[in-house]
Amino acid sequence: MAEIHPTALVDPQAELDGSVRVGPCAVIGPHVRIGAHSTVGAHCVIEGRTTIGAHNRVFQFASIGAEPQDKKYAGEPTRLEIGDGNTIREFVTINAGTVQDAGVTRVGDDNWIMAYVHVAHDCQIGSHTILANAVQLAGHVHLGDWVFLGGQTGVHQFVRVGAHAMTGFQARLSQDLPPFVTAAGSPAEAQSINAEGLRRRGYTPERIALVKQMYRLLYRKGLTLDAARQQIDALRGEVAEADADIALMQAFLASAARGIVR
Repeated sequence: MAEIHPTALVDPQAELDGSVRVGPCAVIGPHVRIGAHSTVGAHCVIEGRTTIGAHNRVFQFASIGAEPQDKKYAGEPTRLEIGDGNTIREFVTINAGTVQDAGVTRVGDDNWIMAYVHVAHDCQIGSHTILANAVQLAGHVHLGDWVFLGGQTGVHQFVRVGAHAMTGFQARLSQDLPPFVTAAGSPAEAQSINAEGLRRRGYTPERIALVKQMYRLLYRKGLTLDAARQQIDALRGEVAEADADIALMQAFLASAARGIVR
């Protein structure tokens, strides 16, 4: 049996693993499923068609799975899916999806989501991301793996942030931020690559140097985007393990419908 505080309100239809712990005054709705060894803090509300995996920690006063803040929403059975090993701190709000998109908001694994973060409807968050205090994601935002968004970063709807990218404090993103790139300012402008993050993830100096080459072609050579992409493609084979990084960058740039941060 799950360890449920006597003051918590857990609907009998909710599916909680026997190792789940639920704190005082928490409210859990009928369509919620929570996996092994996850904890729900005091006064949390988890509702809607929400699935939460194993080893997650949801701190006090979080609101998870509520209806999307979208005036078009008409009660459709949309969902929220959260993976394993996530930390979700105080006053975080994560909303369900809408039928205007895939109908589901997703959060991957091992994400660190700090206090007062808002994740709007239909956002797709990868794994191993860090969202610092008060980051605000509008609807339909996509974040790749290992993204780090600085405190109070605001992200416009439909913007995509590539894997390993990073923003500074109070950055305002209204265009796509390519993989590996660090941006700051309001509006955000590209500053450098996230070299320290790559080092921490085991990237070799040669691989990091090639990522820097891609950055220079995009931002320092005065090239058009198409010309930069051609020259980035020509880097294939120079560092064998970096070919995957080139492919990641090229795929991102090819689908950058909003333009990229420059």
